[in-house]
Amino acid sequence: MEDPFDALVAAHHPEIRRYLLRLTARASEADDLAQETFLRAYRAYRSLPSGANTRAWLFAIATNLFRNHFRSERRRARMQAVVHVAAPARHGESAENEIAFQETRAVIDGVVAGLPVKQRMAFVLRKIHDLEYDAIGQSLHCSADSARAHVFQALRKIRRTLDLTATPRTETVP
Repeated sequence: MEDPFDALVAAHHPEIRRYLLRLTARASEADDLAQETFLRAYRAYRSLPSGANTRAWLFAIATNLFRNHFRSERRRARMQAVVHVAAPARHGESAENEIAFQETRAVIDGVVAGLPVKQRMAFVLRKIHDLEYDAIGQSLHCSADSARAHVFQALRKIRRTLDLTATPRTETVP
């Protein structure tokens, strides 16, 4: 019989690590913070009420650890978000397409890394990990409306930076 906490780790560790990797942009820091997240979760697991949203709870722990890490390192302006890892070309894609994909991803990662910390965390939780605004608010210690505002502001800054607001939209008129 599998331990319920082991099942929790197996189900959520990859997602928590990806979240922390997007926030830190360093695999070693993400690994350390993910390990600390699950260590703290293990210590508090027995006091967790039954029926609690364990996914949101783990994101809240990870968010708090990242905040503490961020403060202790005194990082202010920007986090380095581009990890130069040569990914193998996907099946059926040319080397040129893979290079274009990697360059585009690097630009987007850089723009996201340049967001203020709360907006970046809210954006990643919502758009990458698909959390509801209530869970994001819980993780960021703010209301769901504030979480929604952080995501909105992040999207606005991303669009402005990537100059997507100038792109004309094609709409069909009935």
